[in-house]
Amino acid sequence: MTKKITKQDINKMYVRNLFGFQWGWNYEKMQGLGYAYSMMPIMKRLYSDDKEKMKIALKTHLGFFNTTPAMSSLIVGADAGLEEEFGMEDPEAIMGLKTGLMGPFAGVGDTVFIAIYRAIVFSIAAYMAQAGQVLGLLIPLITGAAVLWVRYKFVHLGFAQGKKIATEFADKMKIFTEAAAILGLTVVGGLIPSVITYKLELDYKMGEVTLSVQEMLDKILPGLVPLAIVFLSYWLLGKKKMNSTRLIFVLILLGMLLGNMQSILGAIGGLF
Repeated sequence: MTKKITKQDINKMYVRNLFGFQWGWNYEKMQGLGYAYSMMPIMKRLYSDDKEKMKIALKTHLGFFNTTPAMSSLIVGADAGLEEEFGMEDPEAIMGLKTGLMGPFAGVGDTVFIAIYRAIVFSIAAYMAQAGQVLGLLIPLITGAAVLWVRYKFVHLGFAQGKKIATEFADKMKIFTEAAAILGLTVVGGLIPSVITYKLELDYKMGEVTLSVQEMLDKILPGLVPLAIVFLSYWLLGKKKMNSTRLIFVLILLGMLLGNMQSILGAIGGLF
C-alpha cells in the first residue's frame, strides 16, 4: 500500500464512530451499517482509486457486527491499522479480527461502561442532586467528557496496535488469519444459544411416565434446536429467491408450528 492514513482520517473515523455507530441498527447486521460508516474515511483514503477493492471493503465492513459502542473504537482503530498495511488483500483477516474481538470486548465494555459506570456515576449524582448540590448535575457531564476522551484514545491505540500486528506478524499472516477466523467462528457459535433461546414444548405420555422431548435433546446436545434453526436459516438464505425479510416470515411460521406442536399432534392423533 502506497497511501498512508493520516491523523485527520483517524479523527474523522472517531467522530463517525462516536455519533454514527448506532445509525441503521437492524436485526440482520445489527451495527454493521454503523461500522461501515465509521470506516468510510479510511476506505476513501486507501481505495478511492480502486473501485474493486472499494466494493470488497464495503462488503466486508457491512457484515454482521455487534459490541459495546465504547469498545468499538478499539476495533475500528485496529482494523484501520491492518488495512493500511495489507489493504483488502485478505478480507478474511479483517472479518476474523472484527468477529474475534467483538464478543470479548462486548463483555468487558458492558461491565465497565454500562453496568459499573452507570451504577456508580448516576447513583452518586442522584444522591447529590437530591441533597440540592449543583455538583450532582455536573458529575455526569464531567464523566461523560472523560468517556469521550477514552474513546478517542482507544481509536488511536487500536490503530497503533493494528499496525504493530501487521508489521510484526507480516510473515505469519496466514496463521493469524486462520486463528482469527477460528476465533470469530467460535464467538459467533457461542452467540447462537444465548441469542436463540427456543425450547421445544413437546411431551409424550406413556402411561404414568411423561417423556420430555426437550430434555432428551439437551442430553444429546444442549442448544440443539437453536443450532438447527441457524443451520436451516443459513441453508434457506442460499436459495435464489430467499432474502432476510422472507426468512423472518418463514421463522415466524416455524415458531407458530413448533409452539403449537403438542396441540397439532394431539389433533392428528384424534383423527385416528
